[in-house]
Parts: sequence; structure tokens; C-alpha cells
Amino acid sequence: MTKLRVGVQIHPQATTVQAMRDAWRAADEMGADSIWTWDHFYPLYGDPDAEHFEGWTLLSVMAADTSRAKLGMLVSGNNYRNPELLADMARTLDHVSNGRMYLGVGAGWFERDYTEYGYEFGTAGSRLRQLGLDLPRMKARLAALNPAPVGDLPILVGGGGEKVTLKLVAQYADAWNTFGPPESFAQKNAVLDEWCAKVGRDPSAIERTVAVDPDDVHDVQRYVEAGATHVIVMVGPPFNLDPLATLIAQRDALH
Repeated sequence: MTKLRVGVQIHPQATTVQAMRDAWRAADEMGADSIWTWDHFYPLYGDPDAEHFEGWTLLSVMAADTSRAKLGMLVSGNNYRNPELLADMARTLDHVSNGRMYLGVGAGWFERDYTEYGYEFGTAGSRLRQLGLDLPRMKARLAALNPAPVGDLPILVGGGGEKVTLKLVAQYADAWNTFGPPESFAQKNAVLDEWCAKVGRDPSAIERTVAVDPDDVHDVQRYVEAGATHVIVMVGPPFNLDPLATLIAQRDALH
């Protein structure tokens, strides 16, 4: 059986940089397998005008602050950066972190990010088409960079669209993330396996990650049975890490 991994996503809203640094350092010390943040420019819930910080800048601090967990963006908005630049940013942080980075990317969806920062929002279809064009560019740039990444630097694609997104995962990704509940995850996991068969990809080559709410961590076996190999709890301020501790305990009991 694939060893279960567990992680935490630290939300960069309604908080301070110091509070986030304290949280991800604590998560690393606790034994989290992965630590993440998100790539938005405004809060996603609560006060829409609360404090907020930029994700890739935070990832650079996280890479220097931690020493154990793998790190990543869950997930980058593809249209916010040139794909070659995004690959180079991830490769550079892979060196800072001694080989612990993921390159997480998705098509994007939060309209306020686009309109207030001057990006063209387009449509779900146009954003997915662009992601399909940009993923091979990222892979090509990663292969060309000097020096190469220290670690394996897996490309993680986030999203659950069964017709386009999961096909892109099967074609280009090393890892995939979507959300619960377990029944929904199991269905999409099966669709991903079908796409792997259609494009000639070994389904076991793609890590299956699921992001869950803090109140959904008490029976991780439900997600394991649904096909997840990596469970990530999403935590906002004040960054209570008890749900992560619950995941770590279940992971350790399984192994």
C-alpha cells in the first residue's frame, strides 16, 4: 500500500506574516509531510477587505523557514505569470528548500483576482485552454533550466473538471488535487484513471491529493478508500493545528 501523506494549507488572509511563519514552522516540527498556501490576492471568505499577502513571496520564506515538509502552492493561478517564469520560480525555491518543492498550478477561478490586478478573466473554457498550452511549456522549461531542480519537483494540477482538467492531469501532471467529500473524490479519481487509460499513462504515477476542511479529518480512512494518497487540511487564522495533529496521528497509526 502507498504510504499515506498528510499536510496543511495555511491561508494568508486576516493574519500577519509572523503568525503564518509560526504556523508553518510548527507544522514542520510536528511532522507534516507537506505545507501549502494559496495563490490569491484577496480573502476568499470572511471580510473581503481583510489583510492579505502574496503567496509565492510567502513560499520563499516558508522554504527558508522549514527543513522537513514538502512545500507548494495549492494552487497557482496559471494566468498570473508567464509559464516559463513560474517554472523558474519553482525551480529556484526547490534549491532554497533543498529539493522539497511542488509546482502546483490550476486554471484559476476567483474573478476579483483578475479584475483588480488587470488580468483578463475570460471564461472557464479559455482559462483551461491556456492551462493546456502552458503545462508543456513549464515541463520544457524545467528540463532546460541550469542548474536543474534539486528534487523531483512534481507538477501538481488542481481541479475537478472531468472533461478537460482531469485529461490535462493524465497528460502532464505528477500529482492532482481536488476536494472532498469522499464520494465526490472517489468518482473523480475513477475518471482520472479512465483518462490515464485513454492517453496511455500509468495511473499509479500520479499522486492523489485531497484538500479537506478542519471538521473532516477524523476518519481519514474514508479518503484512503476513495483513492487518496495525500490528505491536506485547510486552515485559516488563528491557525489551530489540532486538525493536522489528528491527521498525523492517523497516518502514523496506519504505518
